[in-house]
Amino acid sequence: MKIWKQEATLEGLNNMSTNTLVEHLGIEYTEIGDDYLIAKMPVDKRTHQPMGLLHGGASVALAETMGSVASVLCVEDMSKQSVVGVEINANHLKSVRSGWVYGTCKPIRVGRKIQVWNIEIKNEAGDLCCVSRLTVAVIEL
Repeated sequence: MKIWKQEATLEGLNNMSTNTLVEHLGIEYTEIGDDYLIAKMPVDKRTHQPMGLLHGGASVALAETMGSVASVLCVEDMSKQSVVGVEINANHLKSVRSGWVYGTCKPIRVGRKIQVWNIEIKNEAGDLCCVSRLTVAVIEL
């Protein structure tokens, strides 16, 4: 069952990232399903920490980006409502040195005032590298 209330295309989602941290990190949306989003992020000099591994903050940036965009897509009327992050957490489970990581964002709960999203980040081999949960508040403008 389709949960999105806003129309979205991959081109439109990726164009929203122009001149933002999202563009700087190389995050690209690759799939929009009826109740999920998939995006990829490179593991390179933009996303490494000093030891040459994927920076945990980059993983969290991918997760928050995906959850926030999913939240926007679930709002009835963006002229009357907006979304703001309330809390995010992440468990870093496996290190990554190079290639790409892929995030899949799915809803845990999409309420009128609170949304909770689960974001799983995997490496190119399909190994789970990070699990994150984002809580978002829907606010009236």
